[in-house]
Amino acid sequence: MPDNSAYPRGVKLGVDVGTVRVGLAACDPDGILASPIRTLKRDAKKNSDVGVIVRQASERGAVQVFVGLPRTLKGQEGPSARMATEYAQLLAEALRQAGLEVPVHLIDERLSTVSAHRNLRDAGLSSKEHRKVVDQLAAAGILQHAIEMQKSRGQDVGRRVPAPVPVQESAQAGGAAADGSGPATETDSQRAEGNREPGQS
Repeated sequence: MPDNSAYPRGVKLGVDVGTVRVGLAACDPDGILASPIRTLKRDAKKNSDVGVIVRQASERGAVQVFVGLPRTLKGQEGPSARMATEYAQLLAEALRQAGLEVPVHLIDERLSTVSAHRNLRDAGLSSKEHRKVVDQLAAAGILQHAIEMQKSRGQDVGRRVPAPVPVQESAQAGGAAADGSGPATETDSQRAEGNREPGQS
């Protein structure tokens, strides 16, 4: 049987990143069903949308965030994947600054938006109505995929995104370890590498 202790248990968030809009979804504490929450306007200057996700993570007591990584059908990463990765890094840093120890993982999201559009068409919604909800539905699809993989594999999934460590903090940590005046601390990137299981995307 899968070992449920091998991955975080609790409320998780799913994020679908676009150039104009960002979809947000959440699942129940038991990780059974992912549900759409809202669609946010992407604010590349002030990152107010990132702030909303951080607040949602805090209010819901989230234990993990999954950001969709839009690879091509051949598994390659293009401009959209780079944008999602940069967004995930922004989010990881914002969570860290807010004092929230909530890991951010990138998860393969091939065809999630396509599936969301197809489901909306099947439901009889017009193209205009699609735009209002498709991003949050795609986020729910990303999250549902992630929690189902966790259960089936019995381990955590996705690629951990380390929050950038400020230069001053990094130097202090390095100095403490070098002169023996304090315990050596593991960096976020080292923790990320250690948390990455074989076969994770």
